[in-house]
Amino acid sequence: MENKKLKLTISGKPKKSFKNFENSKSQGKHSVVIDKPQNKFAKKGSLFKQSKLKFSTKVQINPNDFEKRKLAEQRATKRLKDDTVTKDKKIKPGVKKREVKLTVSRALSDEIEARERSLASVRRAREKENKIQNKDQSKENIKPIKRDINIPEAITVRELANRMAEQSSNVIKHLFGMGVTVTINQTLAADTAEYLVKEFGHNPIREEKAEEIIQKIKASRTENLKNRPPIVTVMGHVDHGKTSVLDVLRSANVVSGEFGGITQHIGAYQIESQGNKLTFIDTPGHAAFTEMRARGSKLTDLVVLVVAADDGVKPQTVESIKHAKAADVPIVVAINKCDLPEADPQKIKNQLLEHELIAEDLSGDTLMVEISTKTKKNLDKLVESIILQAEILDLKTDFESKATGIVLESKIDIGRGPVANIIVTSGMLKKGDFFVSGLKWGKVRAIINDKGQNIDTASPSTPVEILGINGASKAGDDFIVLETEKEAKTLSENRDQEEKVGENPLSFATQESAFSNNLSKELNLIIKSDVHGSSEAIKNAISQITHDEVKPKIILADIGMVTETDVTLAKASNAVLIAFNVKPSKEAKKLAENEKIKISSYNIIYEVLDFIKKRMSGLLSPDLQERITGTAQILEIFKVSGAGKVAGSKVTEGEINSSSDVRIIRDGAIIYTGKVSTIFREKNQVKQVSGGQECGITVKDYMDFQKNDIIEAFSVTSTERSI
Repeated sequence: MENKKLKLTISGKPKKSFKNFENSKSQGKHSVVIDKPQNKFAKKGSLFKQSKLKFSTKVQINPNDFEKRKLAEQRATKRLKDDTVTKDKKIKPGVKKREVKLTVSRALSDEIEARERSLASVRRAREKENKIQNKDQSKENIKPIKRDINIPEAITVRELANRMAEQSSNVIKHLFGMGVTVTINQTLAADTAEYLVKEFGHNPIREEKAEEIIQKIKASRTENLKNRPPIVTVMGHVDHGKTSVLDVLRSANVVSGEFGGITQHIGAYQIESQGNKLTFIDTPGHAAFTEMRARGSKLTDLVVLVVAADDGVKPQTVESIKHAKAADVPIVVAINKCDLPEADPQKIKNQLLEHELIAEDLSGDTLMVEISTKTKKNLDKLVESIILQAEILDLKTDFESKATGIVLESKIDIGRGPVANIIVTSGMLKKGDFFVSGLKWGKVRAIINDKGQNIDTASPSTPVEILGINGASKAGDDFIVLETEKEAKTLSENRDQEEKVGENPLSFATQESAFSNNLSKELNLIIKSDVHGSSEAIKNAISQITHDEVKPKIILADIGMVTETDVTLAKASNAVLIAFNVKPSKEAKKLAENEKIKISSYNIIYEVLDFIKKRMSGLLSPDLQERITGTAQILEIFKVSGAGKVAGSKVTEGEINSSSDVRIIRDGAIIYTGKVSTIFREKNQVKQVSGGQECGITVKDYMDFQKNDIIEAFSVTSTERSI
């Protein structure tokens, strides 16, 4: 058979180059060829586009040899896995995706399919960068703030840290560094506080004391001086007609409103006469009000001394003269009740000579006017004398500045709260002003004049009621208007702190006090009054009641109505509860009835004092006085059926009654004390046996009589002591 030559022709464009065919000839029969085309990626655009990869694989293997084919697949798979691991290890973090060489293993893996960074992530990164940058800039721009720090005489670590706007822990740490161990509530001296303020980079300013600040305020108000009405204080003995004089001048009946016709606390009124204003202060006349009269004389420009023409100069009249002279103010004497038939004005003038008050008609310089409030005699003359004396004094003050004044009285009114009765001494008091009065402060909510009318401003020498104080101030306290609420509050707090520092509650034991016999009883007292002045006067009067065995002890003296707390306190301390010019609340009254506690209500101060003295006297042990009424000597002892032993006796002295207390005396010693049971005389029972007579005596519960025993009869009288 003839061999024929066969020709193989390939039409179309071959997918493989002939070079690859040549390479395949050199390979073994059981080899695998994997063709890898060139990596073609788009150069433009920010997105990473994955191109489609074409794999061309030619396997020349015997189809019948299954084992060899399986071995080839395993080798190829293993090689692919090894390539992936090695390539992944070579990729460095932060390298851009385009710079990574594309391999079959990377192309087959899912890593290359990672998405680009989101816009939200980019925005967050930018914001973070800006925040860090702004923080650095703000740190550079912040400079330490230098503050002016007010330093009082004593200040706590907490308060000092607050004023410096520093953390308390930093201040304490700094003090620890100095070797000083403190706590947050410990008080530092002014020098230490000043040093700390300087250390923390602030400017220390030493605070002035409250009183120094007030003195400066008062001293600065001496411009724009104008004439002001005089402040006149009416003084004198009780029931000499002081308030009656004011009644006529004011044309108002004030006496009818006073209990027992006695003024219980200071009242202030303003009258207008002949175009001139006069301010009158009516002071109480009773001895208990010495303190209140003294306060009235401190404020006054002029004193009108009222003396009754029919009564003469009394101890309280002398007291008033002393107060007026101590205050260095002129005195105008009003001799009242000249309309009475027993009136003797000349006698009054002669009595006043003893106290260096010489009338003008006796070549002196004291104005004396004879008046009568009933007939209104010479009242116009009295007013003229006051105006004349005021003109001589030439009273002037500043009307434009902030107001100052003095508190005459204070009370807590139901519905209105704390009320202060003041007299403006300088400046114009306006509604809405912030003020300090003693330890209290407030804002003027309302100004009420002496006629009960609401007014917006009060000029100097005007008596007014002020609403808006944060508590009842003391009578006699100053009243100062300040610019702001902060100033008023700060000054009030400083005063309060200074007063606490000044208090010294420690009492040191002396030999006398330590070894003295403290067996004296105490009468506990709780006093509630309508106004502060009355409370003060009662306390002052009670303090003057002294006794060796009984002492009054005031547990509470306050203003306002009697409350449940007062009743509870009275029960707990076994105290006497006194209500002066106030009534108990319904709850307190009910509680007092349930607890059987008596609330003693009074309207006149000397009645309160009498009641307290009476209660103190009740605590005193009574005086026992023994008087021997008779003695008898036992001569013989008889036995009587039904009566027992009877002592046959002879009365040697005095007399013995059937009701007498007796004692049996044997050899000078008292062996029994008891009562007479019966007395027999000649077998008859009698009530009394006189001296020299013989009788038979039986004694209750005693029969052991012996001859020559003495029977002594006595009586005991018990006398209650009083203070």
